[in-house]
Order: sequence, then structure tokens, then C-alpha cells
Amino acid sequence: MTEKIHDVIIVGSGPAGLTAAIYTARANLNPLVFEGVQPGGQLTITTEVENFPGFPDGIMGPELMDSLRKQAQKFGAQTFFQSVDAVDFSQSPYKIRIGDTEYLTKTVIIATGATAKMLNLKKNDELMGYGVSACATCDGFFYRDKEVMVVGGGDSAVEEATYLTRFAKKVTIIHRRDELRASKIMQKRALENEKIDIMWNSVVVDLIGEQDAKGLTAVVIEDTLDGSHREVQIDGLFYGIGHRPNTEIFAGKLKMDETGYIITKPDSAATEIVGVFAAGDVQDSVYRQAITAAGSGCMAAIEAERYLEMLED
Repeated sequence: MTEKIHDVIIVGSGPAGLTAAIYTARANLNPLVFEGVQPGGQLTITTEVENFPGFPDGIMGPELMDSLRKQAQKFGAQTFFQSVDAVDFSQSPYKIRIGDTEYLTKTVIIATGATAKMLNLKKNDELMGYGVSACATCDGFFYRDKEVMVVGGGDSAVEEATYLTRFAKKVTIIHRRDELRASKIMQKRALENEKIDIMWNSVVVDLIGEQDAKGLTAVVIEDTLDGSHREVQIDGLFYGIGHRPNTEIFAGKLKMDETGYIITKPDSAATEIVGVFAAGDVQDSVYRQAITAAGSGCMAAIEAERYLEMLED
């Protein structure tokens, strides 16, 4: 008995993966979607999404992703809450392995997204959502008239800090150096904002607080010049040190840039391997928006469909 060879397998289930699933399902390609460790992607940890077209009153992130999943399933996409363990792109059909099960496929759409970078602190996981956050737009509302800190010195940190000034009474940027890495316009924005202070030559080395009490209550700051430590009372800590593309299982299999983003051809979702495509934050280090991810998911689906048509000719 010949093992089934699928037309399309989609790895990941954020806006890129589920949009690709909608398009390939409507093209009768019967896609399999392996949703990964965070089904629905980063939007599932977002509260209200106000900038996705078609929702003038906004929509909750998890609700938006659930709707996209149901739409894909309506057209025949099969979705599974499973993570891919390994891939083999050495020859077609390509191999996707989950545990002891191996799937064969003519095309692959990679949409594994990216993950916010965080400091390696003991209480990170315990206090995440209890005073610690990696998403100002998700959680800023909860810090109205409170004092918060943002870790980082690049555009991400300044953007987070500037957004938080809508709610917090004081925002302190914690930066390990004596000057910001952010673009000049972003630096100017931070330095001129009366609600933003900058703590130079400093790094957070410990978190103080308990999940079942008041959550985060303080952080321990280390001076990078003299190594001294001091405790600073704070209501919230936000990470603004960028994102890491979720591309570990593709290392050595596909071309990536120096930070691990998959390289796609200009104006295309195609990788250097024919029949393998990448969409969304896994290959986009510039825009990182739900709508651009969805758009690139559409591109990947259409290109996969055209490639499959070419195989049949």
C-alpha cells in the first residue's frame, strides 16, 4: 500500500498559517495544519485588536484567531494541536515528522511565527501575566496611573515605552548601555516625553513578587559599570528586546539571515527549495503585523497552488 502524499502541509497557525489554510482549502488542496505550541500564534495572548481591517469596534485576539480557524475548517482544512519535531527537505515528497508519525507532502508552508525575547530570570514564567509582560498593547491598560519599566534600548523598547505612556504615570526604560540603539526619531520621541525616564548602564537581574500575592512588586537592578545591586519598587515590567523567529527545526534545512529569519525570494513567499514556502513573522523582521502576516499567507497559498498545477502539467 502506497503511503498517502498530501498536497499541502502548513506548519503554524497564526494569521499567516490560517490564511494559507483558507486559500489552499478553497482550492481543494485539503491542507493539514499543525498548529504548534501556541495555536493561533501571538494574537492569542493579545486582548483587543483594533487595527485588523473589517472590525471597526475591534475584536479580541483569541476570537479573531478562532474565527480564522473555523473558516479554514469550513472549507476542508484539517487542523491539529500538534508540534512538528523534524523536517526533511532533501527530496520530494518532503517529510514532516511528529513523534513517530511521518507525513509526506508535495508542498510545505512554514508559518511558525516569532517569539518575544526575554531575559533569563528565574521568576519569568511564574510572574508572566502577573506584572511581567512582553506585549504593551496587550496589557498596558492594566497599568493605568502606575509605574512600569521597559527592558531594552532599540526601537521595540521605545515603541513599547511610548505606548505605555497612554496609561502609566511613569515609564522607565532600562538599558545596559549609555545610549539607545533606537533610530534617531524614536530616541527623540523618548527623550522628549516627560513621562519617560531612562536608567542608563543598568540591567534587571531578578524579579521580586509572588503570583498568588500581588504579583511583581520590585526588580533588582545591576549597575553595569560598578556591578552594584539595588532594589526598585515597580508595578509592571515589559520586555522590549525584540523577537526571535521560531525556526529551530529548520536550521540547516533552509537559508536564514543572521538572526534566524527564513529568507524568501523577492516579492514571493518561496524559499530556495522548490515547493517550500514561508509566510508571516517567521520571515518578516520588518512589519510583524497580523494583516501583513495574513497577506503573506495568502501569497504562499497561491504560489503553492500554482506550483502543484505545474507538477500536473
